[in-house]
Amino acid sequence: MADKKNNRQKKSITINFSWFYLLLILGIGYMLFSNRSSSAEKIEWQEVEEMIKKGDVKEVVYVRNDFKGEIEVRPDRLGNYLYHYRNNEAPRHAPHFYFLVSDKFDPESTFAELNSGLPSGDKFKLVIRSEEHVWSDLLQWTLPFILMIVFWVWMFRGMNRGMGGGGGIGGGGFNPFNTGKATPREAGKDDEKVTFKDVAGLYGAKEEVMEIVDFLKNPKKYTALGGKIPKGALLVGPPGTGKTLLAKAVAGEANVPFFSISGSDFVEMFVGVGASRVRDLFRQAKEKAPCIVFIDEIDAVGRARAKNGGFSSNDERENTLNQLLTEMDGFGTNSGVIVLAATNRSDILDKALMRAGRFDRQIHVELPEVKEREEIFLVHLRGVKLGDDFNVSFMAKHTPGFSGADIANVCNEAALTAARRGHSAVMNEDFLEAVDRIIGGIERKSNTIMTPAEKRTTAYHEAGHALVGWLLPYADPVFKVSIIPRGSALGLTWNLPEERKNWSRSIMLDRMSMLIGGRVAEEILNGEPSTGALNDLERMTGMAYAMVQYYGMSDKVGTLSFYDSTGSRGYNLVKPYSEKTAELMDQEVKKIVQEVHDRTKKIISDNKDAFMKLGALLLEKEVIFAEDIERILGPKVKPAEDDRFSETEVDE
Repeated sequence: MADKKNNRQKKSITINFSWFYLLLILGIGYMLFSNRSSSAEKIEWQEVEEMIKKGDVKEVVYVRNDFKGEIEVRPDRLGNYLYHYRNNEAPRHAPHFYFLVSDKFDPESTFAELNSGLPSGDKFKLVIRSEEHVWSDLLQWTLPFILMIVFWVWMFRGMNRGMGGGGGIGGGGFNPFNTGKATPREAGKDDEKVTFKDVAGLYGAKEEVMEIVDFLKNPKKYTALGGKIPKGALLVGPPGTGKTLLAKAVAGEANVPFFSISGSDFVEMFVGVGASRVRDLFRQAKEKAPCIVFIDEIDAVGRARAKNGGFSSNDERENTLNQLLTEMDGFGTNSGVIVLAATNRSDILDKALMRAGRFDRQIHVELPEVKEREEIFLVHLRGVKLGDDFNVSFMAKHTPGFSGADIANVCNEAALTAARRGHSAVMNEDFLEAVDRIIGGIERKSNTIMTPAEKRTTAYHEAGHALVGWLLPYADPVFKVSIIPRGSALGLTWNLPEERKNWSRSIMLDRMSMLIGGRVAEEILNGEPSTGALNDLERMTGMAYAMVQYYGMSDKVGTLSFYDSTGSRGYNLVKPYSEKTAELMDQEVKKIVQEVHDRTKKIISDNKDAFMKLGALLLEKEVIFAEDIERILGPKVKPAEDDRFSETEVDE
């Protein structure tokens, strides 16, 4: 135990040599420029003459090449001149004062004349000498160059630290000769080991990555049959889904060297540095093969190259990409080096990077489903003290669309919420509050946020969302409605959306109706709309344009799609359709939105009594749940069962 404690203490002690060098330079400068008169006070020549004539001066030392004189006052007379010192305290040792004169000053004749006019007891001793300043003169010539070198070192040291460099001058990570060197971080024995047991969910992605580990552990198993080990695998998925965690698990399971580096580490202001670092990275990898190279956020360097040298071109980045393509294609057939890369923007990557032989596989790391979210919750709840009422299945269903990083944030926020409330364990309500805080923002408890009229409008606005969502079959089930302000929202309606991969036209229309339900409710209640529906209108308009432009759900426009899945039209200023088609699409969007508006208005008007009850209940309680809505509107309307493809109709 004592040895482990000492080891931890040794690891925690770090020495920053850059401060040591700075203090050393300052110390040398102080020693060179400081002298015996550092504690003496400066006086003018006229006062020196008066002190000599009074017989108060014991000794005068004149430095000829500095045109400077130093004065030692008689001990019994020093009290007459204490007013020159700030604390009325004179230095214990001479000199007590010093003075400066011009180069025309003649010390021999001047001091001899002054000394001749004094009584024998008041005469002073005169010492005239010249001092050699070899070191100070040398420093005077070399100091500007030293300062320039120090500035240059510190500037590049900061740049190299930002690139993750290690070693070099002062332990700060700079070496001017290593500018073109790659600085990947190699996973070591002291690092926290991550295995596939720590990666919850991600069934398909984990299976493919485990196969890569098996390639590295048992290469002959595959090469004996004539197979070739894949050269690279690209992890693609939204942020926070666990791409980097998967790569760490590969490192922990494979027991081979693992180099990790970010795509931005290759991009540099100096021409040729990025390509040089790519070459050096693969040189290090080949020396330690079999191994894994992990490039995080590869889109920083792998973005598609411009077709012409326009404003979107970056020669240094493109040179780096070209070198990366060359290195990945220059491996031996079974060299044992596998490149893993992660990105959430695979659509903008260069096609040459994505071809077979470079990144042979694309592993999609998608948002977790219900069962996967439940497993992720269990991983992040290992160190959390849970209450008896906590239900992990309920929380997994209550967090649709949450990534692994979001779930980790929920668990941490729930623990903090429980601590703020003084709970002895983290309860289910703490988790619900954490989800609400992450989705809607922190609760604003001030009573002056809304006037009574605004609160009433907000209540019926949210009641409109809830009523339409409850009565339409394809709208998301409503879980909770609140008029307590959170973040920038005055009220919120929480839904538990069904995790669909394919949306029909009916589903999109129902969801658009629910979005505009609050706006229509304001029109029915107040006779005019307000600005509170801005976000709802924005999302609804986006869905309407997607139906017409992307999904071909318009009869007049037809089954056409102008969606750019490759991103190649990002800088193309010419639209892929005519102005006449653009006008037609605008007309179709307006037609869809108007149909949705009229349909929603009819639903609320036909159920106005229930709508008014919902609004009144919201004003009274401020927060209502699905059970409260069901007591007023009855069970949630669900879509009718589609038996068009039943087994009985299948032609045997």
